[in-house]
Amino acid sequence: MVPAVAVAGPAKPAAIAPANHANAVVGVWIVKDETAPFPFHMYVFNADGTMQQANPDAGNARTSDSDGKGIWITRGDRIVGKWVEITADRGTRKFVGRLDLSFDLKVDGDQLTGNRSAQPFDADGKPAGEPFQGSFTGTRVTLP
Repeated sequence: MVPAVAVAGPAKPAAIAPANHANAVVGVWIVKDETAPFPFHMYVFNADGTMQQANPDAGNARTSDSDGKGIWITRGDRIVGKWVEITADRGTRKFVGRLDLSFDLKVDGDQLTGNRSAQPFDADGKPAGEPFQGSFTGTRVTLP
């Protein structure tokens, strides 16, 4: 008796929404938020409704923050979602809180525009001040 062996080909890359789709947020974006401590961010929107946000850690001299991790959904012709980052004090290296950022955006081809509301929380999970609002723009990362 000869044992059966399954042979699989190379993994197929996950499908991404076409850029001409009205809500084609899936992909990688360079995002500019003028009111953030450091205005340039990288956003990655995954097809499963999760997303990541990253920017240079040196963008804030007082605190160090993690990459943001979050979720998103389509609501009509808009994308709404939320991401959270964890914050530490650079001097003491202690947990000082988190930032919850909610957003609402619209995709137009390889461009996006949106609004956001960010709420900081202290180490006890209590709101640390009022939410702050802002707007942002983004450009999709594409192949040459």
